[in-house]
Amino acid sequence: MSELTVLQAVRLKGRVSPVDLAATLGEDPNDLAAIVDRLTRSGLLVDGKALRVSPYGRARLDELLTGERQHVDKAALSAAYGDFRAVNAEFKAVVTDWQLKDGHPNTHEDTDYDAAILARLDGVHRRVTPIIAAAATQLPRLSRYAAKLQTALDKVSAGDPVWLSRPLIDSYHTVWFELHEELIIAAGLTRESEANSGDAQ
Repeated sequence: MSELTVLQAVRLKGRVSPVDLAATLGEDPNDLAAIVDRLTRSGLLVDGKALRVSPYGRARLDELLTGERQHVDKAALSAAYGDFRAVNAEFKAVVTDWQLKDGHPNTHEDTDYDAAILARLDGVHRRVTPIIAAAATQLPRLSRYAAKLQTALDKVSAGDPVWLSRPLIDSYHTVWFELHEELIIAAGLTRESEANSGDAQ
């Protein structure tokens, strides 16, 4: 598990417990503890009630991400991000329609309505999976997002709807947001510039 991967995971979460960090990275907590301890002792992470990246850690992470981008095909990553942006618009519509029905909070009592939305989510998932694969040819660490999205989708499909959009867990929306952030950075853009263009979530 690389320093970049751990620091980026913590940064994306903002604040995260060691147990939740291990879960989101798919690592054994005991194996990850040694890495977290090393990063904490070196001042890159701050361990209080939850882990967070220190200012020094953020500067170090920026250096690592910049170095990572120097070894990729920028055109290929830009193309992958362009494809993602198109699917992102559809996904945002799915989430909105899941949360609202006829302009009011969705009570989820209309099973036909919810089923139609979940069918659209399946379509979004089919479209984003090859995009992740294309991005992962340049940045292999991004490949885990496909598995994380699949896990969340499986939980939603099994009848647990909180895994579509609930924050603070690796719901489909949470993982999607983090993937979006990764692709923005990989393409050499910023969330601010994307927000100004209307493409950031």
